[in-house]
Amino acid sequence: MRGILAGGEDEKVKKPHFEQLEEEVFVKLEEAFNKCSDGKPFFGGNNVGFIDITFGSFLPFMRVIEEINGKKVLVDDKFPALANWAANFAADSVVIGTLPKIEKLVLFTKALQQKWAAAAKVAAE
Repeated sequence: MRGILAGGEDEKVKKPHFEQLEEEVFVKLEEAFNKCSDGKPFFGGNNVGFIDITFGSFLPFMRVIEEINGKKVLVDDKFPALANWAANFAADSVVIGTLPKIEKLVLFTKALQQKWAAAAKVAAE
């Protein structure tokens, strides 16, 4: 994810990182979800469980990537089960109010991007 966020405005730099995110993370998570959920809304069945919480903790950062890059990364037509799980997870009463606000994470991430850019500039000198 850092490669996507640290890539700045250069789409050529970010493209392989987006592809890696899809191929190495979302494809495997979609497969795992389909295998584990047995058609139910969460990895372990009808209720949010440990695995849901573990993977769900990354959802806000996925939203930050989407916000900053202006494109959806967890695409419904490519990963329908995972996208549906993400919506169910975020809407579950156990989860509501516990995930960080995307707006705050975006501000934090933009501050990190500035630090990374400054560090890269100093390293290049």
